[in-house]
Amino acid sequence: MRFELNEIEARRERYPSTLSFLNLLNALIAEERDVSDRGRRFIGVFRFIYDDVFGPFQQRAYADPYEKWQLIVACLQHFQMMLSMYDIKDEDIDSVFDQSQLSAVAQSAQLQMQLPVVELMKDFMSGKTVFRNIMSILTRGVNAIITERTTQVYGQLLEKAVQLSLEILILVFEKDVIVSDFWRPLYQPLDIILSQDHNQIVAFLEYVRYDFRPQIQQCSIRIMSILSSRMVELVQLLLKSNAANCLIEDYAACLELRSEECQIIENSREDSGILIMQLLIDNISRPAPNLTQLLLKFDLDTPIERTVLQPRFHYSCLKVILDMLDQYIKPDVNALLHEFGFQLLYELCLDPVTSGPTMDLLSSKKYHFFVKHLVTVGVAPLPKRNNTQALRISSLHQRAWLLKLLATELHACDISGSLHREACQSILAHIFGKDIIEDGIHSSTLQNGDEDSGAGSMSKSKVLELLEVVRFKSPDTYPKFSEAVRNLKYVSLVEGIIGNPTTSEKGGIYYYSERGDRLIDLASFRDKLWQKFNLISPQLGSFASEAELGEVRETIQHLLRWGWKYNKNLEEQAAQLHMLTGWSQIVEVTVSRRMSSFPNRSEILFQVLDVSLSTSASPDCSMKMAVILTQVALTCMAKLRDERFLCPIGLDSDSFTFLDMLMMKQLPNGACHSILFKLIMAILRQESSEALRRRQYALLLSYFQYSQNMVDPDVPTSVLKSLLLSEQEGEDLDLQKIHKEQAELARANFSIFRKEAQAVLDVVIKDATQGSESGKTVSLFVLDALICIDHDRFILNQLQSRGFLRSCFIRISNFSSQDGGRSLDSLQRACTLEAELVLLLRISHKYGKLGAQVLFSMGVLEHTSSCKAVNIHVKGSLMRVETKLGRDVAMDIDRQRMIVAPILRIVLSLTSLVDTSEFFEVKNKIVREVIDFVKGHQLLFDQILRENIPKAEDLTLEEINLVVGILCKIWPYEESDEYGFVQGLFGMMCALFPRDSENQRKSELKVFQLCFSLSSYLYFLVTKKFLRLQVSDVSTGYNVQQQPTLALLGSLLNSVTATLERACEEKSLLLNKIQDMNELSRQEVDEIISMCSRKECVSSSDNIQKRRYIAMMEMCQVAGNKDQLITLLLPLAENVLNILLIHLQDEETVEMITHGAKSDLEQDLPWLCGKLVPILERLELLSEDKTGHNLKVFRRLVNSLKELAIQNLAL
Repeated sequence: MRFELNEIEARRERYPSTLSFLNLLNALIAEERDVSDRGRRFIGVFRFIYDDVFGPFQQRAYADPYEKWQLIVACLQHFQMMLSMYDIKDEDIDSVFDQSQLSAVAQSAQLQMQLPVVELMKDFMSGKTVFRNIMSILTRGVNAIITERTTQVYGQLLEKAVQLSLEILILVFEKDVIVSDFWRPLYQPLDIILSQDHNQIVAFLEYVRYDFRPQIQQCSIRIMSILSSRMVELVQLLLKSNAANCLIEDYAACLELRSEECQIIENSREDSGILIMQLLIDNISRPAPNLTQLLLKFDLDTPIERTVLQPRFHYSCLKVILDMLDQYIKPDVNALLHEFGFQLLYELCLDPVTSGPTMDLLSSKKYHFFVKHLVTVGVAPLPKRNNTQALRISSLHQRAWLLKLLATELHACDISGSLHREACQSILAHIFGKDIIEDGIHSSTLQNGDEDSGAGSMSKSKVLELLEVVRFKSPDTYPKFSEAVRNLKYVSLVEGIIGNPTTSEKGGIYYYSERGDRLIDLASFRDKLWQKFNLISPQLGSFASEAELGEVRETIQHLLRWGWKYNKNLEEQAAQLHMLTGWSQIVEVTVSRRMSSFPNRSEILFQVLDVSLSTSASPDCSMKMAVILTQVALTCMAKLRDERFLCPIGLDSDSFTFLDMLMMKQLPNGACHSILFKLIMAILRQESSEALRRRQYALLLSYFQYSQNMVDPDVPTSVLKSLLLSEQEGEDLDLQKIHKEQAELARANFSIFRKEAQAVLDVVIKDATQGSESGKTVSLFVLDALICIDHDRFILNQLQSRGFLRSCFIRISNFSSQDGGRSLDSLQRACTLEAELVLLLRISHKYGKLGAQVLFSMGVLEHTSSCKAVNIHVKGSLMRVETKLGRDVAMDIDRQRMIVAPILRIVLSLTSLVDTSEFFEVKNKIVREVIDFVKGHQLLFDQILRENIPKAEDLTLEEINLVVGILCKIWPYEESDEYGFVQGLFGMMCALFPRDSENQRKSELKVFQLCFSLSSYLYFLVTKKFLRLQVSDVSTGYNVQQQPTLALLGSLLNSVTATLERACEEKSLLLNKIQDMNELSRQEVDEIISMCSRKECVSSSDNIQKRRYIAMMEMCQVAGNKDQLITLLLPLAENVLNILLIHLQDEETVEMITHGAKSDLEQDLPWLCGKLVPILERLELLSEDKTGHNLKVFRRLVNSLKELAIQNLAL
């Protein structure tokens, strides 16, 4: 053929034999299925075409131009087949070397080993023969090609040559990245070769204008997409070449022409409009200026963020997209274009560079974009699945992108400007169907008449209508084959093919669609089936009967139909989840950021919460949907809890009192019952997972917290009672009525739970015993919450009968030292241990002595003693001394909070079983076991007792209080003091009792709690063990034990009295200020907020109403703390007064003190009484109105001691 071509046909300038030969070869190669030799057997043909036909085609003479282009098309078809049929592999990387150094024989041998695909790649990556000839075809220009197509007889062939040339470039682009890093510097990536002449790039990018053959447009768009990902300077190149404006209009025209099509394009890969939309979406996040910004007509001469988009005046893709979405014509044909249009706008609003201009444009009154599409797209009927499943899928995705776009506007827009504020208010009004409140005034946000009528005619909130759209049973994607397939012997083989998750490029059968869904590639699936069937039955190829071949063909057809249905069902399921995700985003953004605009927030929140729970409990709801819906319900429930105590809006700040702010806006009991019932049904749904149940458990805990606080929990009941006394009488202000309603709701909650108690407990206990560590923790907290609402010990009996408490004890005792390490798993295990300890403590607290008796009888002390966690605390503290790493200190504090403190609380709760009437009963089992526990953990108790109280943190002070409380309750029963605890307690008394009331104001409550425990212990010793104290410390020997003295008690009484006086005055002042809150000026309110260190809660734009609310809440909390301090100080003072009274009433004691050693005048009893009398006179002046307590008994005690003190002054 080489001789025929060069010697005969070239002289005649006609090439019929060569043309026939090439066409025959191409036809045979196109039918080739065996690609194992990777085209090596075609290397001779390839070299002939490369060297003799295509290489010199521009130098040859042709009698007929039509025949010339026939030859060119045949050559290009051959190159295109070589590149598409064969891939580059790893062994090809090492095939590059300089052939000029080889001998002639070696070169001949090397020629036989060449691969056509590799040789073509080398040609293009070095800019040689084939590359130059293809460029000569393409650089003729799109205008010349259009002209020649209509004026020349070879125009159709020229068009085909252009298409093949562009397809070859795309194939080279796909393969050059594999070898470019290894073939450098001899060979460069194709984009580097092209960039040497910018005219080449512009030439084939302009083929997007060629609308006679859509394949050429599509190839041009694909090349543009590839170059935009590789060439950062592409936009600058187009701008410098003056081709940018033409390309902007060409792309817009191509997109507009596609939107006017009347026929559905089945394969989106062959859709020019979809390719343009994907090109725009892919380039949004690339550095500015990028191709998307260019084609959408952003201003590239100024900062992109300052662009003012004007699509009505500039023809671009943006104008076409907005018009297409605005008119929404041919929704079935343009479904994908509409879908990607919404996605493009969403991505533009999400990008930090383009978000400002895009959101300003969409918010403008020229488009009314957000609100208009809620009706045309959002709540429009969903197409049926049977005949229009593809349209149904796209429709769901359109709604999803629209909802996410609306959520972005609500979340990110600046409502200080009127443009975005009106847009947000319109969105909220249309979605939730309610009026909006702005600056305390009800206002309709819809300005024109059409929108007003649309909002007024709403009978159902659109947020519920949008959820109704996705409330259908998800299509099944499980590989269920038809009966015809299941009965065949190849089912296991087919399942093996489907089970391979790799993509078709790597030998699998899957591919990822333009939406990101992993679908079955039906062509690869078919080829893989035939390949496997041939391996199983080799006779199918040559000796199979017609019946066997027919059976295999029928099976493959069934499987291909199943694969098509699987793809569609999977796409629909993903679309359903996508829309639900968009719905959840707009709900959560509105709930968390924009709810203050609504006057009836609780009603809206309840509606969304109720329908979310109803949908998640439905059997048609998939588990993935249930997770999303439960998250929405969690957000609504959290907002409901906040909503009850937010400052009311829409009211005059002087028209309501503090009680209007404090009292909750509780949902009706019926609504609460509905929430709990539907939540229980959701927990018991058949298809579930631990991840889903964790969210449901969190929602259940949030609901219980909501229903258990009828008034703001930050406002103490004692403060509320004081405030109620000063209000006018009325049924609405009756605190007893509130408590009655609270009790009714609690009983109803338990009644609803009781109906499904067995099933719920089965699920929760299973998670608490068999789940992950995080699952166990939240399940234990659920059991803790259920105990809080328990009646008649039902939950306690269930936990006992199911053996759950016993298993808790075993897990506590088996907690090892490794579980207390610093890894995440160890921390999670420690959290579970903490939850178990909290549950046991809840049992003791809820059921009182009965609960403590149950725990004690089950060996709680024995099991907690076996827990290694307490020892970890001691070791951790020793290590903390040796290391300077803050991480170790933090971990040790965590263990204090999570493990040590709960264990000490449990032990302290058991001391409630100690009856003081059994003081002389040596065999008191409870006392013995608690004492044994203390002895077994002597190091821990010693370490806590030795803490520096003035410098101790709150957690450490709590632990000291727990240890002192335990010791003060049970250590009097211990005869010996070999452990030194008595001396330690006495030493603590000597350190704490002479305290200055003006110091340590921050921790004074905890310190006085400690003083109360110590005074109770001392009172016990004085009354039961007849301990008598000296007036002051007169001992000088080193072996004499240190003991508190009456002088120390007098100092403590003086400190308590001073603190009582101050607390009463401050509480009274705060209550008066709260009552006069509406009369305070803004400056006074700001001073109160600043004093409470809550400046971060107030912004400069907040009005006086919100400021008064915050100030009032802070003052209520401070007043509650003062009342709690008063409640503690009064019994502390009584303990001290009783001890002093016992000493002054006991004649022997007085005699001993009077005639004892007197080394100093200040040590005698008259001196002590002289100090006491003024203190007692101050105590007599305490007012019941200011303290809030009945002081009748207290005053009698003060008077008795005062009389004795006056009598002893004369001694």
